[in-house]
Amino acid sequence: MNIAYCDCFSGISGDMFLAALLDAGLPLGHLKAQWERLRLPQAIEVKVDKVQRGAVQASLLNLNTTEGKHPPERNLATINELIEESGLPAKVKVTSQIIFRQLAEAEGRVHGLPVEEIHFHEVGALDSILDITGAAIGLDYFEVDKLYSSALPWSSGQVVSQHGTLPLPAPATLELLRQAGARMAPLQAEVELVTPTGAAILAALATFEQPLMRITGVGVGAGQRELAWPNVMRFVLGETEDTPSQPMVLIETNIDDMNPQIFGHVMDKLFTAGALDVYFTPIHMKKNRPGIMLSVIAHCSDEYTLARLIMEETSTLGVRVQSITRHEAGRAIQTVNTSYGEVPVKLKLLEGRIVQVSPEYDDCARLAAKNNVPLIQVYRAALNAADELVGKSK
Repeated sequence: MNIAYCDCFSGISGDMFLAALLDAGLPLGHLKAQWERLRLPQAIEVKVDKVQRGAVQASLLNLNTTEGKHPPERNLATINELIEESGLPAKVKVTSQIIFRQLAEAEGRVHGLPVEEIHFHEVGALDSILDITGAAIGLDYFEVDKLYSSALPWSSGQVVSQHGTLPLPAPATLELLRQAGARMAPLQAEVELVTPTGAAILAALATFEQPLMRITGVGVGAGQRELAWPNVMRFVLGETEDTPSQPMVLIETNIDDMNPQIFGHVMDKLFTAGALDVYFTPIHMKKNRPGIMLSVIAHCSDEYTLARLIMEETSTLGVRVQSITRHEAGRAIQTVNTSYGEVPVKLKLLEGRIVQVSPEYDDCARLAAKNNVPLIQVYRAALNAADELVGKSK
């Protein structure tokens, strides 16, 4: 399983997170191409520089748009519509919307307003929209199945915002970290180290613990400020070791009164929120009405988040939860060369050895269309190229 760990010893902001993704290998051209799918009327200028923060070299991201210093206030519905009507991949859309939803809920609790009445100020600006969608684009590019985070620095002081002068951490930031159960480490510094955008990304997607992992890549993103220590965030990519068994939860509910078109949307949101598996089973319910049993397998730490999401997004009045154990093989991705082009293949690992390979369908389909050949021809070519990997150690 592909995982990532955010080492936030100097905090996190949206631009630091995105800079770390770029430093880890997210192609800038891919990011720009995905942003173009938002079909924004404003021009976007993206610049990434290598800088020194103390003794550490990092990537610094600067985003400039033609929106101006006083952007229009946007609410959650406006931002969701912008994302939904874009050409972004479905998973990127869902991830971005989950982050903004988390932020809107935190703002609502702080200001005592319904989510629908919340108007984003700084976080509704175009650069923040780009930071959040960029984070979703990067995690999708690296195929991150699970995101983790270190404890966050708890600084003090004040910050000036469109709400006036606020204590640090800013109220919305603190609420985001509370609802995510984030771990906080006191730090004697009077500067904003955790921004609302950075907090929203972690609150929506991360588990606050240090995982056991095999490291495959590291990216270092720089903060805008020079501090007495290296003001950077490290994004560590890796793979989980083979684990013979893991404690899990099975979350289920029976539904017979919901528009079936909604189920696909719910599945996408559950996977983005951390579900390991989501599936539907046709059943017959009371009065012999046909229904659907929604089943979700997840890590124990994600039980509350996923159960709440199911109750928010479906017509069910409740869910049932069982403790289960799951045995699973290790996974990895490797690219092989064929006469039609490069194809990523999924490797199945047992005790560190490759026992099975499986070409990625979407890439095979794309190359088949590009070369005007049958899909099975490309699939077999990729399978033949990958067969020599079987039996080897990863």
